[in-house]
Amino acid sequence: MKKLIIVALSLISVFSETAFSQQDPMYTQYMFNTLSVNPAYAGSRKAFSITGLARQQWLGIDGAPNTQTITMHTPLFKKLAIGVSLVHDEVGPAESTLGYVDLAYHLKLSEKANLSFGLKGGFNFMQVGLTSLDLGSGANDNAFNNNIGGEFLPNFGAGLYYYMDRFYAGISVPKFLENDLSDLSGTSTEKRHSFFILGGVINLIGNDLKLKPTGLLKMVNGAPLEFDITAQFLINDKFGIGPMYRSNDGIGGLLNYQFTDQLRAGYAVDYPLTALNSYYKWSHEIMISYDLTFKSQDKIRSPRYF
Repeated sequence: MKKLIIVALSLISVFSETAFSQQDPMYTQYMFNTLSVNPAYAGSRKAFSITGLARQQWLGIDGAPNTQTITMHTPLFKKLAIGVSLVHDEVGPAESTLGYVDLAYHLKLSEKANLSFGLKGGFNFMQVGLTSLDLGSGANDNAFNNNIGGEFLPNFGAGLYYYMDRFYAGISVPKFLENDLSDLSGTSTEKRHSFFILGGVINLIGNDLKLKPTGLLKMVNGAPLEFDITAQFLINDKFGIGPMYRSNDGIGGLLNYQFTDQLRAGYAVDYPLTALNSYYKWSHEIMISYDLTFKSQDKIRSPRYF
């Protein structure tokens, strides 16, 4: 289909351009996906924690970005923790699969405050599947007979994470190396991204209604500074709902429910405020997380906000 070809080639062009700007996947529910960008988060929940997140962006456009993420982490010893981050991201025929191991060391600064240091190491496998494109009946173009890329790009990162029961802040650079992507997109490199996260919980009406403001700041050379702001209202420490705003992009909302002390699920939607809203309207995201403890003395604190 000509429409698919045009869109796919446009997305390759976008992929090339964004190599000088934002490359990493975005998440509306970033507050539940901290480990994917900050290795120091590993072990902070004091349990074996697993989170799955799926995002379908630009609904209604063929070849639009879609991302799936799985993170797992657990304390190993009193101060050491380990985690694993897996991310699969597709933009048209361009495909990226990331696998990272996270290590964190936790220090207790006071009765309520903790500081952790984290390291992240792994790879990014990238390719452009040109052979998967539908060129239409009778079309024959040798340029589409072979895929591009298919190589492993190693990388490593680091982060700091300060946390209390009702407050957290972190800064991280998940990928230090600026790998060469010229085989995929002309003359580009994998740009270094920096992330700053912040959040807290404030009582509004006793323990029945709380406000949970969170923020994420994303910085990368060659792109405008981008930030996300959310304001969730927590009802009885079970149900969360609230708006979000993403600079240079759009608005949205998210809701989540704590089914048990261990199980949580969430949904988010965002709507573009840019010129792109003439072509698509919505992006959707679902999340599910589960905490598992192994010792009776390590029962999960209820509630656990971060």
